[in-house]
Amino acid sequence: MMVGVIGCAALSVPTSWIVFLAVFVIAKIGFNASLIFYDSMLTDVTTDERLDTVSSAGYAWGYIGSCVPFVVSLVFVLLYDTIGISFQTAMTIAFFLNAAWWLLVTMPLLKNYKQTHFVDTGSIADGTPAAPSLVKDSFSRLGHTFVEIYHQKNIFYYLLAFFFFIDGVYTVIDMATAYGSALGLDTTGLLLALLVTQIVAFPFALLFGRLSRQFRTDQLIRFCIGAYTLIALFAIQLDKQWEFWLLAVCVGMFQGAIQALARSYFAKIIPAEKSGEYFGIYDICGKGASFMGTFLVGVVAQITGAANAGVSILAVMFIIGFLLFGKAAKLNQ
Repeated sequence: MMVGVIGCAALSVPTSWIVFLAVFVIAKIGFNASLIFYDSMLTDVTTDERLDTVSSAGYAWGYIGSCVPFVVSLVFVLLYDTIGISFQTAMTIAFFLNAAWWLLVTMPLLKNYKQTHFVDTGSIADGTPAAPSLVKDSFSRLGHTFVEIYHQKNIFYYLLAFFFFIDGVYTVIDMATAYGSALGLDTTGLLLALLVTQIVAFPFALLFGRLSRQFRTDQLIRFCIGAYTLIALFAIQLDKQWEFWLLAVCVGMFQGAIQALARSYFAKIIPAEKSGEYFGIYDICGKGASFMGTFLVGVVAQITGAANAGVSILAVMFIIGFLLFGKAAKLNQ
C-alpha cells in the first residue's frame, strides 16, 4: 500500500514523461499488490453467511468514497484558470490529494484489522518469523496452490470464467475515456460521466448485496455478466454524448455488483487459511485479463479502423465467461 501511496504522491512532482511513466508503473504495482491483501481479508472480517453483503458494502463505500478526492480534483483540473493557478499546479494538487486520501482512509483498517486465517510457517523462540526460508517457502506454497487449483475443478473453472468476464469489466473501466475520446466526445462530459458511474455504483452494489439474501450468488453473477454483454453490444453503435452518459449509468449499475459478488463467491469456495495465496492468483487473473482485453480491443480497432468494432470483442469475452461460469457453478452445487 505504501508503495502505491508514495508513487501516487510522486506523480505530483513535475518531470519528464519517461520518469512520470516509470513512477506511474510503480504506483500501479503498489496499488494492485495491495488489492491482493485487501481481498484476502474478506474471510477474516465476516462469517460465511455474510460474505456477499460485506463484500458488496466494501465496494459500495469504496466507490462513493472515491468520489470525494475525484470531485475535488475535478474542481482544480477543470476550473484551474478560474481559480488562478496553472494546469500543471492543478494536476500536482490532484495527485497529492489522492495520495493523501488513500493514506488517510487506510489508517483505520491497519489499526483495527486482525488476521485470523493463515498458514503457520513456524517461528523462532522470541516469536519472530523464521525468515531464512520464508521467501523460498512462499514460492513453494504458491506452486503447490497452482497444482491444488488445477485438481479442484470447481475453482479452476471459476478462475477461467473470472478471467474472461472480468476482462470486459476492467477493460471498460480502463478504456472508457479513451473510447469516448476516440469517438470525438467532449472531455469534460466524459469525466463527469465517470463520476456518475461511481455514484450509481454505490446504491446498486448495496442492492445486490441485499439481493444475495434472496437469490443464489451464482444467479446474480450470471445476471450481471448478461447485463454487461448487452452493455458491450450497445457500445458498438455509440456515437453520441447522451449515449455515453446512458452507458455510464448502466455500467455503474453492475460494476460494483459483479466485482463484489465475484470476490465473495471465490471466498466461499477456497480454503480460508490459504486466502492470501488463492486471492493472489485471483488478482493475477483479473489484472492479466484487463491487459488482454485492452490489447484485443486495440488490435481489432486498428484492423477495422473503427473504435466501435474493437468493443465487440468484449461481448465475446463476456459470453465465454458466462459459459465457463455456468460449468463452475454446476461443480460447486
